[in-house]
Formats: sequence, C-alpha cells, structure tokens
Amino acid sequence: MADNLQSLDTIQPMGPSQTDKPSDPLQAEYEEGKRFLENKEYGQAAVALHNALIGFQEKNNETGIANASNQLGHVCLARSDYASALNHYQKALSICEKCNDRMSVLAVLKKIVEVHKGLEQYDSAIKVCLEILDHYHDNRDPQGTVETMEKMAELYLQTGDKDRAADTYRTIASIHNNFKHKKIAAGFLQKAEELTGKS
Repeated sequence: MADNLQSLDTIQPMGPSQTDKPSDPLQAEYEEGKRFLENKEYGQAAVALHNALIGFQEKNNETGIANASNQLGHVCLARSDYASALNHYQKALSICEKCNDRMSVLAVLKKIVEVHKGLEQYDSAIKVCLEILDHYHDNRDPQGTVETMEKMAELYLQTGDKDRAADTYRTIASIHNNFKHKKIAAGFLQKAEELTGKS
C-alpha cells in the first residue's frame, strides 16, 4: 500500500493534460537528468538537472522546481553529499507542502530521514519520522506506520537507546496484534525482550 506512492515527477497541475512534451527543451533536459541518475552517471545528472532547475525557476514553474530539486536531492544523496541533498529536499518539500501534495510530502520526508541518518543526526531523523507518523495516522495507514516505526527503532539502536527501541518494537507488535498477525507480533515482542534483557 505505502510502496505505491505516486512519485513527485508524475504529479501534474490539474487542467489540460500535460503529457511529456519532448519539444519543451526544459522538460527534455529534466528527463535526460533523470536518465543519467538512473544510470548512476551522477556528474552528468547533476549538470542536466541543475540546468533544468534554473530554467524552471526562470519560468516560475513550481512543479518543475519541486521535481528538479527532488531529483538533485537524489543525486546528492547517492554521492553522500548530505548537506546539499538536504537543501534540495527542503526546497522540494516546501513547494509540496504549499500545494498540499501529501503523497509527495511523504516521499520527500522519507528521503530527509535518510539524509539525517547519513549525517548521523539521529535525533533529527527521529523528529522527521514522527512527522511521517502523523501523516500515516491521518491517512489511517497501518503499514506505513509500522515501516516508519521500524526505521525509528533502528535509529534508537544507533544512538544506543535500547529502551526506546524496545518500546517501539512493542508498539509495532500491538499494531500487528490488532490485525491478527500473531506470528509477526510475537517476533517484534521477542526483539523487544532481547533488547531489554541485554540492557
């Protein structure tokens, strides 16, 4: 369910259909940047996406700015340039929030968690996870909630906070119990017990 989130670049403004227009040089540059990124040609991807971003900014095209910023964030993340990735993702996030595009907000927030993890800013990563949990709670999405809580438990373990990690595993177990996933719930309870037994 949560894996089927619509990607930022498939989200179009409402109105006349805006199918891919290869005749638009800006869009072509953006698509080329994405292709370079997929092929792990990060230098070329960065140049193409940066050019597209500048063009979108000149045209005041917020959708284009958000998409190009998001993709540039991916390039920087892939190169472990976490500070730059964070700047690009925050730019994309602010536009998505302004447009009330909840699915894109979630997608970008998940990437921001990865950035904070890369920077070893575990407290910041946990804060962003809590923000993601609010979105999943509003959407009544137990699968997304559980996935996010598993990530939080890992973050707690990286900071050496076994008690919080164990509490998080217990909460995950209770969610699985509510859905009659007894075996899975038991597995998470066992993880919690192993942590508290060792502490």
